[in-house]
Amino acid sequence: MKKTPCLFALAVLFCSYTYAQQMTIKTLPYPQTKKVDTVDTYFGTSVPDPYRWLENDQAPDTKAWVKEENKVTQDYLKQIPFREDMRKRLEVLWNYEKYSAPFKEGRYTYFYKNDGLQSQSVLYRQVGDNGTPEIFLDPNKFSADGTTSLQGIDFTKNGELAAYQISEGGSDWRKVIVIKTDDKSVVGDTLIDVKFSGLAWKGTDGFYYSSYDKPKAGSQLSGLTQYHKLYYHKLGTPQSTDQLIFGGDKTPRRYIGAYLTEDERFLVISAATSTTGNELYIQDLSKPGSQIINVVNNFDNQHSVLDNVGNKLYIITNIYSPNFKIVTVDAANPTITHWKDLIHETKNVLTASTGGGKIFAEYLKDATSFVQQYDMDGKLERTINLPSVGTASGFGAKKEEKETYYTFTSYVYPATIFKLNIATGQSTLYKKSGVKFDPELYESKQVFYNSKDKTRIPMIITYKKGTVLNGENPLMLYAYGGFGVSLTPAFSTSNIILLEHGGIYAVPNLRGGGEYGETWHKKGIKLKKQNVFDDFIAAAEYLIKNKYTSKEKLAVSGGSNGGLLIGAMLTQRPDLFKVAFPAVGVMDMLRYNKFTAGAGWSYDYGTAEDSKAMFEYLYKYSPYHALKPQAYPATMVTTADHDDRVVPAHSFKFGARLQEYQKGTAPVLIRIETNAGHGAGQSTAQVISGQVDKWAFMFWNMGLKW
Repeated sequence: MKKTPCLFALAVLFCSYTYAQQMTIKTLPYPQTKKVDTVDTYFGTSVPDPYRWLENDQAPDTKAWVKEENKVTQDYLKQIPFREDMRKRLEVLWNYEKYSAPFKEGRYTYFYKNDGLQSQSVLYRQVGDNGTPEIFLDPNKFSADGTTSLQGIDFTKNGELAAYQISEGGSDWRKVIVIKTDDKSVVGDTLIDVKFSGLAWKGTDGFYYSSYDKPKAGSQLSGLTQYHKLYYHKLGTPQSTDQLIFGGDKTPRRYIGAYLTEDERFLVISAATSTTGNELYIQDLSKPGSQIINVVNNFDNQHSVLDNVGNKLYIITNIYSPNFKIVTVDAANPTITHWKDLIHETKNVLTASTGGGKIFAEYLKDATSFVQQYDMDGKLERTINLPSVGTASGFGAKKEEKETYYTFTSYVYPATIFKLNIATGQSTLYKKSGVKFDPELYESKQVFYNSKDKTRIPMIITYKKGTVLNGENPLMLYAYGGFGVSLTPAFSTSNIILLEHGGIYAVPNLRGGGEYGETWHKKGIKLKKQNVFDDFIAAAEYLIKNKYTSKEKLAVSGGSNGGLLIGAMLTQRPDLFKVAFPAVGVMDMLRYNKFTAGAGWSYDYGTAEDSKAMFEYLYKYSPYHALKPQAYPATMVTTADHDDRVVPAHSFKFGARLQEYQKGTAPVLIRIETNAGHGAGQSTAQVISGQVDKWAFMFWNMGLKW
């Protein structure tokens, strides 16, 4: 095929192909996915599950099926004529130095840096602010293919020791390695089978960590994990002798986390049965033999210890205050009845951090950041002057520090690091993003629209200035809507591909999220989950009605709980959009709680065993079960073979049934990343490859030019 001439302008390559009008991609026959006679019965209703066998992710026939599905997918994608040019363009966009905000440990200042296309970011250090940087840890040397990643590092208070976690192939199971920071020599044995854990040092003697016993039966990736345990590991001793501090058989289905206050006086333990609400415990480590004291004895609300000054604890909580507040209490009598309000609840949702002996109250105001600085007595000192409307994060520092750092970003403001003088409140530029993007050419605006029940929903829409709203613009609609997670503005290098080609990116803040606190969250859970779907449908209808796009130019995307959202859109409104990207989604709502730590999601979803009403509600919208023979939009389901959070069986079963029931002509592909997990720790090459395939699939199926 012949290409039209390419134009080079402002270092942006715009090559217009006419292939969309000249050729049709041939889709290989989908694998003949076998069906079994498995049937479950819930409250007298028989529910067939013909693809149950795909839940066995390690079985030879499942692996063979994955190989065949990937063959179909890659054969389709490689026929898209502009796919490789798109890859080259994205590699150019991605190839710039990326920095994290610095942090101080001992006499060193540490920071992460990626030269551009390195598989993993490298941890550097330097003496003070102006020393010569040196490589401290290079995760790119952890494995040959760059898929073993650094997943956190914790230092002793004096900075002399560090314990870091690594993930292999994207798994949530971690290994922990302890080193001396002066020469990076390894101390003791590597800890294994650590999962959903922070590391909390107690002096230089040892540290606390959390984990499960690995499943003894079935797959270690998908097997049910129920008994989270808090251990203390003493350096120089075998992991098998680690002391159980909290949790285990007597407290099943808990997520248990622990940390120490900065002065290392108090051990703080959080125990949760779901992703919302937790029990709170403390132990005074300054008193030998002290007991673990229960501060909050129920799971109705969320609480954490923010800091302490001597015996005074600072606690952030949403008890009686769904948007959160900060209270103080004497550690000798720490229960709720003794709490005293320090920073009251407002109409905006509060998170907080401390640094330099100050409290930084970070508020969400219509899903954007608003930050205030308080002293430890709760006196407001100033409002931090942010660069624009967007998202600010960071502000944490040790008590003796005179400055702290924060990162600011928005959909049109590449992530930029600022240094804040804590005494004066003055912000200065520390690191500017090197991405090849001119924010002056683009704009983001927030709109509000009404959902089905007239609830007012915010949405931020981003596009190139001067874009004509004629209903012909390609638009990506992305959302999440669950677990109290707030979607705030953030720059995406990948989205430049869409924006520079006249496309629009839209993100609504659906109920089920945390943008307006726990009240907003609870309006999108269990028997109210349909509100989330209705909010998303209303967003699409608003965008079409106001001529941002049309159903022929609309793509929808979401991951994890957002993958569930897109699965529900495919079953409820397949007529509303052209292309769908359900990623690592929860698709089988009757069995999600049978795998890994899925039982902890029941606060948001409910389970099929709860009641007949809950079963019927889940059964009705469960994407896997709600599919029926009809025409569906072009769909690319994405998952990974090492995803042990939302196990790939969800996507396998959903994708197989969607291929079976597709009566239209649009392709239904399943893209299965190998040697990867739920998303974290992917190599840069894997990330770019996934983004290229997404945009290429969308552009091609919309007939867009490149």
